[in-house]
Amino acid sequence: MSDAVSGQAIHQWRKWAVELARSNNVNLVEVDWLLQGVTSLTGSALRLETYRSQPDIPVTFSLEELTRRWQQRITHRTPVQYLVGETPWRDLTLTVTPDVLIPRPETELIVEIASELASQSPIKEQILAGHWADLGTGSGAIALSLARQLPTATIHAVDISSAALKIAKSNARRNHLTDHITFHEGSWLTSLTFLEGNLSAIVSNPPYIPTCTVSTLQPEVAHHEPHLALDGGPDGLDSLKHLIVSSADYLRLGGLFLTELMAGQSETIADLMAHQDRYTQIVIHKDLSGIQRFVSACKAL
Repeated sequence: MSDAVSGQAIHQWRKWAVELARSNNVNLVEVDWLLQGVTSLTGSALRLETYRSQPDIPVTFSLEELTRRWQQRITHRTPVQYLVGETPWRDLTLTVTPDVLIPRPETELIVEIASELASQSPIKEQILAGHWADLGTGSGAIALSLARQLPTATIHAVDISSAALKIAKSNARRNHLTDHITFHEGSWLTSLTFLEGNLSAIVSNPPYIPTCTVSTLQPEVAHHEPHLALDGGPDGLDSLKHLIVSSADYLRLGGLFLTELMAGQSETIADLMAHQDRYTQIVIHKDLSGIQRFVSACKAL
């Protein structure tokens, strides 16, 4: 259900929302993010105010509902992506709710790294045509992007949360990728026992924030995003340690392992993998900000 609002009415609403954001230390660009999410207006149209003379602009919500949601952003620090109900990520548009983490721009690079590792593998053909697992899929962002990037691979998206899987499945339908991904409910690899020793790649963005740190994060994260997907235990490494040990049993010889982590964890994870003596070609990768964000490896041949 959508309403039609005049450009002048949106202009007045935008002025009010910007002033409210300014007085409450909320990033002013979020006003336009919200408007782009509920109208067909582009960022440049909003900045240049070329829409003001339009008599009817379709809006997903009424201005009253838009006002309520923006006040929720200001008062409760609800992320604007949850207010809109979706977010762009790579070349996808993803539905997001408080049941799933909002996929971050810094995570986008994980798909490029995975694709490059596959293309450089000595068993490239088997890797590209094999079974890939996205563990802790959440909204399905990584799994969906892998399905687009690697059309000959079979993608398995796994999450322990049935609510998250519901969102991931809806995103697969929304982006016309249902036929390319299989969804599994379970803890890490426990729902993929039928693929033990046969996975070509395991990719994951697991919980990696220390428990004591979660509550100190920005209120947008600490108060709204699922702690199940954030809390990595006392040192933040519980899930990562588990994945390092269990993945070696599930990967085929020469299979790929790739995980995201937080700043300051990469050397520890690389050392843990080296001491497993089951991985080779262990590499730390930086994100676009120069932060050591990912660690990759191959199962030793």
